[in-house]
Amino acid sequence: MHPRIEDYAVIGDEQTAALVGWDGSVDWLCVPRFDSAACFARLLGGDENGHWRIAPRGHEGTCARRAYRPGTLVLDTEWETGEGSVRVTDLMPQRDVSPDLVRVVEGLSGKVTVRSTLRLRFDYGSVVPWMRRADGHRVAVAGPDAVWLRSEPAVHTWGEHFGTHSEFTLEAGQRVAFVLTWHPSHEPRPPLVDPYEALRVSVADWQAWSDRCRYVGPYRDLVVRSLITLKALTYAPTGGIVAAATTSLPEEVGGVRNWDYRYCWLRDSTLTLNALLAAGYHEEAEAWRNWLVRAVAGDPADLQIMYGLAGERRLPESELPWLSGFAGSVPVRTGNEAVDQLQLDVYGEVMDSLSLGRLAGLPVEPHMWSLQCALMDFLVSAWRQPDEGLWEVRGGRRHFVHSKVMAWVAADRAVHTLESAPWLHGDLDGWRAMREEVHREVCDKGYDPGRNTFTQYYGSRELDASLLLIPRVGFLPPDDPRVVGTVDAIRDELGHSGFVRRYSAAETGVDGLPGDEGTFLVCSFWLADALHMTGRTGEARELFERLTGLANDVGLLAEEYDPVAGRLLGNFPQAFSHIGLVNTALALFGTEEAG
Repeated sequence: MHPRIEDYAVIGDEQTAALVGWDGSVDWLCVPRFDSAACFARLLGGDENGHWRIAPRGHEGTCARRAYRPGTLVLDTEWETGEGSVRVTDLMPQRDVSPDLVRVVEGLSGKVTVRSTLRLRFDYGSVVPWMRRADGHRVAVAGPDAVWLRSEPAVHTWGEHFGTHSEFTLEAGQRVAFVLTWHPSHEPRPPLVDPYEALRVSVADWQAWSDRCRYVGPYRDLVVRSLITLKALTYAPTGGIVAAATTSLPEEVGGVRNWDYRYCWLRDSTLTLNALLAAGYHEEAEAWRNWLVRAVAGDPADLQIMYGLAGERRLPESELPWLSGFAGSVPVRTGNEAVDQLQLDVYGEVMDSLSLGRLAGLPVEPHMWSLQCALMDFLVSAWRQPDEGLWEVRGGRRHFVHSKVMAWVAADRAVHTLESAPWLHGDLDGWRAMREEVHREVCDKGYDPGRNTFTQYYGSRELDASLLLIPRVGFLPPDDPRVVGTVDAIRDELGHSGFVRRYSAAETGVDGLPGDEGTFLVCSFWLADALHMTGRTGEARELFERLTGLANDVGLLAEEYDPVAGRLLGNFPQAFSHIGLVNTALALFGTEEAG
């Protein structure tokens, strides 16, 4: 039986991440960066595409229990057998030079024989490396990649069936550590890490970071876990935050809606900043804001919806036909051609983010306002164009209401900035006129008075969950009857088993793709926010509680949820979902006292 998405936990070093299954197997790891080629790709194929399993010998099932150490990204997996019990502790310590995957095996009771099976496959599971011994290590080399496997001298390691195997027996209190280190094959072996010291330091560092969280209300453990996940999805050298650690986990099992999310989306920027700032993580918020400013610098007409980890612009999409896909969901894709789409809402996201950062007291560089003025100069005329919208539809451009609302946001934030900082220079009258014109047009062309709801795009009868953000961004007050009507219509028409879909994908064909998808978790958090803002806090809290119940056993969320099959869908763990959880918890409970 193929694993489910929720069967996985994530570990990482803030430059890449690995997924570890209930069966003790590391099934996904890209090195040296999130968006590099995977050396373990079993997640999207089979055993032959690379994995590393450590478990009791002859134990083909799953572990007895697993959990992160409180406040950390260090994972403990425990196994019970007829002979005794063992624990495997997995982590990726913060790197100095090269990425290290550390696995510490400890005997807890009795006497247990443990087996390690390592199959390295470079380039997304397609290249079998040449294995050799050197300096007491096993070394795998193929093309540009080299991986060193180090274990205790007493552990016997041998090669068999294109894999590297070890067996050892542990009694209570005994420990064995493995360290897997990647480096470019043309460079010498990187410095060795002490696995036990790395474990100690990692636990201490993560717990010190988690203790900075200012939130003290209900569900604090899940809020902290979500913030740790956002930290884990941060590319530390630049401050960019990837949307997810994976590519091609399906939005419909067996379907084609399989995308690469290992990049940084501008649409996440304001909500990410709000979560980090409100929870007390100003350094991370400033790093993300600074990544944003660097990424969008240049001709405003060339603004992209997403960028690479360091702000790279070219993210060509291709397919990997040798991988059978997660649960048979193909194609498996790398890159993302949506990078070339026009999505006008991102101008609003950028303006809103920089405004939020300024209000929060983040340091402001003089060039930031010049950049904002350039964005506005472009948007003053460009906002009238149709676009692909925030959901990156591939069914043609339309006048999406959310895109127009975010153009209004851009003008509104620019106006407020000038009004509060009169020493700055800008086209105040022109931006006020644009703000009024956009608002008038959206209320005229994007609103259906017969049904008392805003619609997905001008002239349509379809709905879109992004309309739930209208009161949040200040386009209309929460008590406006049009806002209340829109919230009710979305809950009624896009609701599914108490959660919310983005839009009616299967019925409308608006996205140009076959098949359907699950309920979208961040949209369901948006519904909870909107219910709260429109005075229905009790209903909002009930929805929030149902949403938190979808997190897996270690508190992680994917992009979507299938209420019929009862399983998570989409890339994992998903930053947008965890951002939604944090922001909704802060909105619903942020003023409550601990206890």
